[in-house]
Amino acid sequence: MKEDDEEASVPWIQNSVNSTPAIDLYHSIQSDLNIGSVHTLYHSILNSSSNDVANMSSLNSMHSAISMEDIQQSRNNDLSTLYTGTNEIIIDGSCTDLRNNRSSSSVSKCGALFSLYFRDEIRTIDFVLVWDEHNAEAQTYRNTEYRRVFEKNLEKEGLQLEYEQAEPNGLNFIKIHAPREVLRRYAEILKLRLPMKELPGMKIPENHSNTLIKEVNSLFNRIMQKYYVDQTIFPNLKHNFTAVYSRDKEYLFDLDSPNFFTAATRARVVQFILDRTRFTESDNDDFAFGIERLISENAYVATYPLHDGDLQSPDSMRYLLYNEWASLKKCLHYQPLDYIKEYFGVKIGLYFAWLGFYTHMLIPASIVGLLCFIYSCATLYSNKPSEDVCNGNGTIEMCPLCDHFCGYWNLKETCLHARITYLFDNPSTVFFSVFMSLWATLFLELWKRYSAEITHKWDLTGLDAQEEHPRPQYLARLAHIKKKSLNIVTNTEEPRVPFWKMRVPVKILSFSVIILLVATEMAAVLAVVLYRMSVLIALSVYGHPMVTSYAILFTTATAASINLCCIMVFNWVYVWLAEYLTEIELLRTQTEFDDSLTLKIYLLEFVNYYGSIFYIAFFKGKFVGYPSRYNRFFKYRQEECGPGGCLMELCIQLSIIMIGKQAMTTVLEMLFPLFYKWLNTLKVHVGMKTSNGQKKVTTRKYLQWIKDYKLVEWGPRSLFPEYLEMGSLLQYGFVTIFVAAFPLAPFFALLNNVLEMRLDAKKLLKMYRRPVGQRVINIGIWYRILDSISKLSVITNAFIIAFTSNFIPRLVYQMTVSDNYSLEGFLEHSLSKFNTSELTNGTEPFSVPNNEHVEICRYPDYREPPDSPNKYQYTIMFWHVLAARLTFIVVFENVVALVMILVRWCIPNMNPKLRDKIRREAYITNEIIIQQEALRACERSADGSERVTSLSENPSWNRVMRNSLSTSEFDLEIHGNSVPSPNTHSRVSPAAL
Repeated sequence: MKEDDEEASVPWIQNSVNSTPAIDLYHSIQSDLNIGSVHTLYHSILNSSSNDVANMSSLNSMHSAISMEDIQQSRNNDLSTLYTGTNEIIIDGSCTDLRNNRSSSSVSKCGALFSLYFRDEIRTIDFVLVWDEHNAEAQTYRNTEYRRVFEKNLEKEGLQLEYEQAEPNGLNFIKIHAPREVLRRYAEILKLRLPMKELPGMKIPENHSNTLIKEVNSLFNRIMQKYYVDQTIFPNLKHNFTAVYSRDKEYLFDLDSPNFFTAATRARVVQFILDRTRFTESDNDDFAFGIERLISENAYVATYPLHDGDLQSPDSMRYLLYNEWASLKKCLHYQPLDYIKEYFGVKIGLYFAWLGFYTHMLIPASIVGLLCFIYSCATLYSNKPSEDVCNGNGTIEMCPLCDHFCGYWNLKETCLHARITYLFDNPSTVFFSVFMSLWATLFLELWKRYSAEITHKWDLTGLDAQEEHPRPQYLARLAHIKKKSLNIVTNTEEPRVPFWKMRVPVKILSFSVIILLVATEMAAVLAVVLYRMSVLIALSVYGHPMVTSYAILFTTATAASINLCCIMVFNWVYVWLAEYLTEIELLRTQTEFDDSLTLKIYLLEFVNYYGSIFYIAFFKGKFVGYPSRYNRFFKYRQEECGPGGCLMELCIQLSIIMIGKQAMTTVLEMLFPLFYKWLNTLKVHVGMKTSNGQKKVTTRKYLQWIKDYKLVEWGPRSLFPEYLEMGSLLQYGFVTIFVAAFPLAPFFALLNNVLEMRLDAKKLLKMYRRPVGQRVINIGIWYRILDSISKLSVITNAFIIAFTSNFIPRLVYQMTVSDNYSLEGFLEHSLSKFNTSELTNGTEPFSVPNNEHVEICRYPDYREPPDSPNKYQYTIMFWHVLAARLTFIVVFENVVALVMILVRWCIPNMNPKLRDKIRREAYITNEIIIQQEALRACERSADGSERVTSLSENPSWNRVMRNSLSTSEFDLEIHGNSVPSPNTHSRVSPAAL
């Protein structure tokens, strides 16, 4: 099926003859853009005559979409005579010319413009409601009444609705427009910060930096110029002074600006109204409100704001972002974050800002990891223990791996295992673990610093989460609660949740369910362990040397693959249960709800992902015992590590889960939206054939609201899986917690992120409906989770090096046993002896090849030989090694912790220059308000002789705006003390003000 984004859009036909219709033209502004505006602005030219208005008002619903025959009969309304007198770029040529051309791209260019407006082509479509008349539930009396009351209440709120004719497929589209009065009222309710009027001297000059730093930055910029955002395509957005909107102080704001209320702001206001509007006239149902409930009742099937065009319309921001940001050819380029934020909102913009920063920080970690791996490869054949295994002169017979069925085996059969183990268990492992612990701290500290810059740039400084409105579901559940409490932030009374009757039972239920799920995951880990033991025994029984050599590798790889499948299945169950448990916890705001849900999902999936990994790292092979006295579990021997420890098995488990999960998730993230988009597309094309089976020639399906219906809904928690996969749970945990076992994890994470960033962008722009922008302060609870993982990584890496790898035993051997501080003889020293005659009945091998008699077999441990008075007891070397392991953990953790404290002390959370800039802007904003109040008071004064000095003539204002003010002088200005006037040779010229 052909992608609808590649198909043509057909505009509406205008019937005016002697006058130019009121048409909204696309303006591309390449300079002096406000922070509240996007790269593409739609300006309305309201210069049509009254006859045009009469003609437009008489158009019926067929006016918005016509057949191809009607297009050929339409009149040619030439738009090329329109000229605004500005430097703005406008569409040249007439829409009729474009229509007659039959070119998909040409028609789309004009159609994408007009299908974003009501039939009068003046009012924008801010939201769309859709219901399906072919759905039997939608046609019931109850749902029909729901829609009638709901739409009537929307109109009471001031929203304007326009109804489209029913489509042949049964879809009914209702277009919603929020008038300026509604936007003004809800902007005050939502406490939106909007740009104030520009006044003389509002621009703050940049602080002067050191000349050497300037030169270094200039050189770096010239090198990286190719990868920076193209300023000709995405010009820098100008930072405006903003204030919380109030209708009582509208004189502070530039209400006449055509883009004062952006498309994202309009969609957010409409969404706020839709979520809280009732759909019944009866008060019996406390939950009879909100569009989500109506969709769940099948009264409606979808609701969404429109994209600003299709992917073939070069006049839309969607097209620009798709080609200049989401393209894989741009995967090495910086992201246009300001434009991403303007199009998708702050929450999605912060995700891509965090993902881009995290990906950049992975570059040095990947380089160091690759260097450590190259060192391992270069020194592979110089490692004495592995060479002794592969090329040793003598034959070392090892004790059976299982009871009765397994026989004695030669250590040389594990040559491949020993060499692969060395690649991930060598001296560079310790260095890389220390480096990654410091890297994690540096990453978080630099992110806080970078996040402060973004927060200021996007005007989020000072945003308080407590000012957020309560969730409507929260208020509905507490509608009958009589106890009220005063919210000290909003100064309003809100219902108070009973602690013993509601809070405690829900907490107990959540805790019990989580414990049950954790136990289920532990059972799954045990099942995988039993599988691994069974397969290893079966392969050992076969007895072929080649099979025995690969037995451990094959068993570990297949067990990890089975564990990965279990993880994927459990994830779906965990998300569903976590959402249900969070919903009944009665959390006040959406932010609190999201944070609680995030924490639950993280805790559940942490056990899900890392249960088997922690088992291999810290429990497998640690409490096995020795031949004839093995520690048994349900009469079965415990798993043993291969020669050289379990680090290689841990590495295989990590690599399969990390790389396999990322690959599977990436594929599913692209396939599922494609499948749902295909289902929606099928729905749109229903009824598009005539009675004789031929396809109808119609252009209604090319309208923007119909094309967007084919896309997949972007839910309120759609970023959860992205953060879980990329940030906290899977990738970042593997990069930090278990990096000692897999030094290539940062490199694979970097490769994944470079592609994931652009695939996420492509998915958002091509497969999903436009999300409603959400305003958040930062990435929320994800930062605390990342910080907890970073601290946990120090402990886990210390224990992995100390107890899972052979680094400490080798170090102790070199320092206390070896004569020349080498590892010569370490293999023999690390294997204990056992007399095979002491094997109890049922544990000795069932058959021995060639009837060979083996008197002494070896097993990895530090125990006394059978001829010792204290046979099979721990040797003094065991206690030396144990003391060295514990000492290493203490030293490692304290040294890393000390360095982490120093790093955090050296890197402040906010750049001092940025802190001063924020203080300056806060003061200047207050000065603007004070001066505007004075000007307004003067205008209202009856005495016309009264005059108020303008800002440009105010000496205090000019002194504040000068860049030459020191911090102490600025503080004096803030506290009302005058600063001596600067000399005539000021470093700042009047033009700079």
